[in-house]
Amino acid sequence: MDMKILGIESSCDETAAAVYVDGAIKSNIIASQAIHEQFGGVVPELASRAHHKTIWKTVDQALNEAEVSVEDLDAIAVAQGPGLMGSLLVGLSFAKGLALSYYKPLIGVNHIDAHLYANFIESPEVYPFVGLIVSGGHTRLVYVDKPFSHNILGETRDDAAGEAFDKIGKLLGLPYPAGPVMDKRAKNGNPEFHSFPRSMIKKGLDFSFSGLKTSVLYYVQDQTDEFIQEHLDDICASVSAAITDVLTTKLKRAVKQNPVKHIMLAGGVSANSMLRAKVGKMADEMGLNLMMPALQYCTDNGAMIAVTGAIKANLNQFDDLSLKPFARVS
Repeated sequence: MDMKILGIESSCDETAAAVYVDGAIKSNIIASQAIHEQFGGVVPELASRAHHKTIWKTVDQALNEAEVSVEDLDAIAVAQGPGLMGSLLVGLSFAKGLALSYYKPLIGVNHIDAHLYANFIESPEVYPFVGLIVSGGHTRLVYVDKPFSHNILGETRDDAAGEAFDKIGKLLGLPYPAGPVMDKRAKNGNPEFHSFPRSMIKKGLDFSFSGLKTSVLYYVQDQTDEFIQEHLDDICASVSAAITDVLTTKLKRAVKQNPVKHIMLAGGVSANSMLRAKVGKMADEMGLNLMMPALQYCTDNGAMIAVTGAIKANLNQFDDLSLKPFARVS
């Protein structure tokens, strides 16, 4: 993939840009939005305003760090959706402006696809594979036999895994986003301290995490604040065990039903240390090649947009200025 691609990501609360040059990421800049912490979740209007303020600075920094000018680019890739419509519009409008001003091809990238193909930032493309996408907005199992040919095997019926982590973390008094905090605390806790429910673990490939959230709510209400604080690490470990048990079991079932040699983790929750360890053990036992993005490529970032854009460019899959954002996947 010998080309120069600028990737722009603004689907939620991260303004990100990266430059991909001849098979390698040369820059990967992420501007996070701390303003949402006080609200315990992303406020869409505030997110889009923050993108407006930071997008040019972020893109400019990415180009400078990569020592690439806009004139040097072969194409501009941008997250098209799913995501927050206002945030997506900021990134897409900016990308269109650059493409129009400098006569550069435009490539719309599906944000969920990009999480998967982030695995190809540091490794060669391999097909077919079964991928587990786990993030704040999505939990999905897919079978991929060639680029952008995705067969959805299962997905969440309610909360996504990352959403469950954040909502449960809020119940425990942890700051937003709670997922990374829970992962850190879980390392010092006992995952068998309390047995929280593993919803739908014995059947199918779909997921459900809303029951777990309710179970934790009732559990917390039955305890004193002193008890919760004293055993917070153990509770975080027990919650993490419940979520990762379900994810790992479903992934194993998907591979048995769709035999492959390669499996992938993708999305923000793929940075979870307990999940990475359990899936790693499962892959070893089944003789599978496990691919996981480096930690900096798990959460939303421009590099995953850039590398996915490069794959699409090699397939001659370009878009024009009529490209529109979409909030959800149909």
